[in-house]
Formats: sequence, C-alpha cells, structure tokens
Amino acid sequence: MELSSPLTLEMLGKPFLLEKRIELLHAIAEHGSISKAAKAVPMSYKSAWEAVDTMNSLSPEPIVSRETGGKDGGGSTITSYGITLLENYALLKEEHTRFLSRLSALTDIESGTFKTIERLSLQISARNQIQAKVVSVQCENVNAKIHLKLKSGQVLVSVITKEAVENLQIEKGQIVTMIFKSSTVLLSDIHNEKSEENRLEGVISKIETDRENVKVQVDIGDHDTVVAVMPVTVLEKMELKIGSSVTATIKASDIMLGK
Repeated sequence: MELSSPLTLEMLGKPFLLEKRIELLHAIAEHGSISKAAKAVPMSYKSAWEAVDTMNSLSPEPIVSRETGGKDGGGSTITSYGITLLENYALLKEEHTRFLSRLSALTDIESGTFKTIERLSLQISARNQIQAKVVSVQCENVNAKIHLKLKSGQVLVSVITKEAVENLQIEKGQIVTMIFKSSTVLLSDIHNEKSEENRLEGVISKIETDRENVKVQVDIGDHDTVVAVMPVTVLEKMELKIGSSVTATIKASDIMLGK
C-alpha cells in the first residue's frame, strides 16, 4: 500500500494545470499537433481542444500557439512561456513526490499508525534560510564539501557529513535550502581577496538595534538577504549604515542543508 496524490495547480480559483493537461502539453511539443497529441495521451480531440482553450484563457500569457495553413493544414507549438511553465511544474512535481515519500516513511500505512508526523511541520530558529542550486558534491571518508550557487550567481560552500549527503540524497543540480544562524555571519567593510571562501558581497538594507545588540540585514542580490547579529559597539566601530557595501563571511561548517 502506498500514498499517492495528484498535483493540481489552480488559477483564479479554477483547475489550471492537471497532470493530464501536462501530458497533453508535452505531447503537443513532441508532435506539433493537437490532434496527434490527443491520440498520444490519449484523450478525445474535443477534450484536447477544450483543455488548450481553458489553459490559454486562464493563463496570463498563451501556452499553446496555433498555426493555420501549410501543407498539413497547420499545427500547434508550445510558447516560450509554456515551456517555462512545464519546467516549473516538473520542479513542483519533484518536490510533491519527495513529500509523499517522506510522508510514507513516517507512516505505517498497513497498521494505520502515524509515527513522528509532526516532523513535517518542524520550525527552526535559524534566521538565514536561502535556496541554492547544488553545483558539485565532493565526498571524502567522513565529510563532504557541497558547492552551492545562489540566485545572484554567488557561490557558498557547505561542509556536512558524508552520511548526511546520503540520507538527504543530495546530488548535483538539485535545489536545497542553506540554513545558518545570524550569529555565525561576520561582516566586513573591507574586501580581502586572501580571506577564506564563503564570502558574499552585498549592501546593508536594514538595521535594527536594542540596548546591546544590532541586527543587520544585507541584500546579496536577486531578492536574497542574509542577517547578521553583533554587539552595538562593533557596528559603531565599523561605522556601518544602510547603503554600506559589505562582505558577509560564513564558515562552511556553519552552513546546514535541508531539502
């Protein structure tokens, strides 16, 4: 017995992308014809046309472009927006499948017993949680070095155990979440080429202080930010303010990974 659930996305409160429609779009991309795609899925020609009309009408941009005339009476193609949509749906489907796999691992379906299901909604206190793409995985006997590219193109390195890599099934090309505490982020207003790896260039976008400590938010590009916490005296000594260019440094051993 296994857990399963179809993935459906809605637009304006109506079903927009269903798995059957995704199959149809892939078939249209392959065959260049709605009629041929309908046979390949399979579904009726009428249902295929209605599905395409519904998706195009609900979508902010056309997904399927129809061409008339020509030797074979014209055809249909997937627009660039439609291709991007298929790629994003594939990512969502991957995450959806991974979630069901985790849920199955935490649940004894045969006996109806739920184990530590609350782990799925676990909240953590670490302030910095940033998504990144795995560029490479270098495993040694005990530890592994993971190179991670952020949306801005900047790269960080995380060092975790080889066992953690195997348990999380971390591979090149995957999207993971980097997790590190704000107290582990060190800020500098001087760019030192000789310093260790894991430097992030950014601009201070927000500063919050209390009597003893200060929380500094640094914009590192493409809507990603890191937060550092330090004593007020340190901030005053560095003479940092909103708009200041800084370098944020995080040790590789301080960066945890999650999926």
